[in-house]
Amino acid sequence: MKTDHQISAISVETFDYNLPDECIAKYPLEQRDKSKLLFWNNGKISDHTFQQLPSLLPENSLLVFNNTRVIRARLHFTKKTGARIEIFILDPHQPSDYALNFQQTRECSWKCIVGNLKKWKSGELTHAVSIGNETVAIKASQLENNGDTVLVKFEWGNPRFTFAELLDAAGSIPIPPYLNRESETIDQTRYQTVYSKIKGSVAAPTAGLHFTDEVLNTLSTRNISTAELTLHVGAGTFQPVKSETIARHEMHTEHFSVNRALVEKLMSHNGKVIAVGTTSVRTLESIYWLGCKLKEAPKSIADEMFVEQWEPYQNNSDIEKTEALGAIISYMDMNHADHIEAATQIIIVPGYQFKIVEGLITNFHQPKSTLLLLISAYVGNDWQLIYAHALTNEYRFLSYGDSNLYLK
Repeated sequence: MKTDHQISAISVETFDYNLPDECIAKYPLEQRDKSKLLFWNNGKISDHTFQQLPSLLPENSLLVFNNTRVIRARLHFTKKTGARIEIFILDPHQPSDYALNFQQTRECSWKCIVGNLKKWKSGELTHAVSIGNETVAIKASQLENNGDTVLVKFEWGNPRFTFAELLDAAGSIPIPPYLNRESETIDQTRYQTVYSKIKGSVAAPTAGLHFTDEVLNTLSTRNISTAELTLHVGAGTFQPVKSETIARHEMHTEHFSVNRALVEKLMSHNGKVIAVGTTSVRTLESIYWLGCKLKEAPKSIADEMFVEQWEPYQNNSDIEKTEALGAIISYMDMNHADHIEAATQIIIVPGYQFKIVEGLITNFHQPKSTLLLLISAYVGNDWQLIYAHALTNEYRFLSYGDSNLYLK
């Protein structure tokens, strides 16, 4: 593992490349699994379609999916003056639990990004939304302005509807800003994975957008098993690295949940563990470091269930994977729990030593992004060959673009 000094020397400019606008996929393909699939197999590059994925995976592999579901996180309000205010909800504040917050029937509060905030100095915003035969007025008021984000309280007068139902009726899907368009009807289904379940993300785990029921069903014929975890993807996934060195970049915090079945499967599985998407990578690697902390302090309380950004580089742990995972099982046993909920700020950059992940399915990422650094941590400088090959061979880039499979 690289030291703090070596990390501070990593220049973000090293991970820049020219991405022409015409290479960015603005819309999804008509059929999910018709996308191209670039296969990097320990240095060798070959071209395929995503439908061929099951035949390229090693037998007895374990694919780990992120089953988060994108919420309609963009709410639009219009003031009496005609000024339009957009509230982009990010993280639940009160209640702080995602599921509990969505179940509220009178009021809740969220950390938000507010568009055109200068036009909303104070007072309530109101938006009337139709649900079935009823009209519900959603009121928004500022609780606290923290500069980049605003704490917003939402209230509505009809207790028959949950906040989740209000979002479904009034909100819009928050597609990435680099698509340079408003969300459309097609995004309501295509900016979700077919296996999405748990509401909470403001961005899709896009590596999974290529999977269809047919591809998933074919996996079993190759003796390939699957498992799920949940990490709610934050708006920070859209943010480029603006600092010259990666050491000055602060990662956003994301919340995740893993159940006992996944941890036990990771402990007993003998084949390759392949993460579907960078969100699954960050969660799986965070599980290891969380287990290391629990092995040292098994009575950790919930507030300490957090993996800090540079923690893996400051703690050169030699704890075996099974020991770390075993500590998580012991923690569940001690707390009579069937899952754990935690948060992570982990950043994976060149020099990182992967503890659980042995393969990766992912899309093509933006220049100078933390996601591209994560890719380089796995494939090394070959990321330049991979991306040059993709540009030359007219692969489609970013969220609605084509896919990659990386194996060593």
